[in-house]
Amino acid sequence: MFETIFVDAANWLRNLLISINLSPFVVEVFLHVVKMVVILVFVLLNVMWLVYMERKVSARFQCRVGPDRNGPYGLAQIFNDVAKLISKEMILPTHVNKKMYLLAPILIFAPPMAILAVTPMGEGMAAVDLNLGLYYFVAIAGINTVVVWMAGWSSNNKYSLVGGMRAVAQMVSYEIPLLLALVGVIVLTGTLNLNGIVDAQKSAWLIFTQPLAFFIYFIAAMAEANRAPFDLVEGESEIISGPYTEYSGMGFAFFFLAEYANLLVMAIMTTTLFLGGWLAPFGWTFIPSWLWFIIKVYFVIWVVMWMRWTFPRIRIDHLMNLAWKFLVPLAIANIFVTGLAKYFIGI
Repeated sequence: MFETIFVDAANWLRNLLISINLSPFVVEVFLHVVKMVVILVFVLLNVMWLVYMERKVSARFQCRVGPDRNGPYGLAQIFNDVAKLISKEMILPTHVNKKMYLLAPILIFAPPMAILAVTPMGEGMAAVDLNLGLYYFVAIAGINTVVVWMAGWSSNNKYSLVGGMRAVAQMVSYEIPLLLALVGVIVLTGTLNLNGIVDAQKSAWLIFTQPLAFFIYFIAAMAEANRAPFDLVEGESEIISGPYTEYSGMGFAFFFLAEYANLLVMAIMTTTLFLGGWLAPFGWTFIPSWLWFIIKVYFVIWVVMWMRWTFPRIRIDHLMNLAWKFLVPLAIANIFVTGLAKYFIGI
């Protein structure tokens, strides 16, 4: 039902624009702008909810109640936090590279927005159905490394610089096993299109046919998203807030909220690649595809939050050893075994 409304609304808007004699190029550009605005609203609403959800989840794990004073069940606390961050002054230190310093908090939201533009949220519910969607995801996800390094370097602060260097080392290292884990997905599905990958999981979700790839991808994606126990980009005991040390007010808020945007993207891609996307388990099609997708995404997010409040932050040398000495060899072995299985068994 909702999927049909989504497609019909897009077609209605296209026909309306064509009826007022706009050129096809202008029509397509306008439609893409509208879709990006919808994605932006979707991201911001989910990010606000995830901040509240993390507080509640952490409270339950620590035998607390969490926010419960401002509004029903403490829901108004989110809006109070937004108002506080907006009202705070964004101090601009005199020693920073001003252009890069101010540009970094804005650009940090660009990769999640760009990735969600090609991600199918339900059957036929992708803003852009890109044939090279998986390749596009990998390419865009790496931009975060540049933005975090930009923030650390432009701050002209030794703690920020070390945090930026950690970010580059961590994200580049974990991109390798993440990419290698996706090779098994490509081998089994035979496509780079995200809709095609979901369709290929109708017989069996890839978490069952590629369990090792899922394990490697999940760990590497958490490190890429800077989630505990891999949140080495900032460390209060050694480098304060890392590349974000010199930021205040809305500048810091953008980086804070971008972490949850990246968490959302990580959960969405995990669901799409390994959990069948919008496909209903056990043939339960009485729930619409987009709702199944959201349920799976939030289950993944809950698991990630569970891990954050269970495991302590690991050391930087252990972090690098895990990537290069364990995940990379395992990912290469998984490609080898998957290729043999594809050749001899024809899975």
